[in-house]
Amino acid sequence: MNKIVQPQWLEWTKELQFIAQGGLTYSKDVFDIERFERIREITAEMLSLQSEIPIEKVKNLFCNETGFQTPKLDTRAAIFKDDKILLVKEKNGTWSLPGGWVDI
Repeated sequence: MNKIVQPQWLEWTKELQFIAQGGLTYSKDVFDIERFERIREITAEMLSLQSEIPIEKVKNLFCNETGFQTPKLDTRAAIFKDDKILLVKEKNGTWSLPGGWVDI
């Protein structure tokens, strides 16, 4: 099977975004936070320039994550009893099946 090789600029962009997101997650110093925000902004500009996708769309897709950068896995369960289904009320006021985030 052939491995898909990404251009080096894309690899650098993803790595810089990862560093910026980690820095924004763990930094307390306002000047460090400004630097990591700027790194994240530069990565969005690089992606926009290379892909010809508008900068705002790139920022919405590429710069919207918070926390340490890992795959985000969610699990849900359907629980039935006596022709009823269990639902939970989410913090935003909506109803959903019980579940939540899981570790990899």
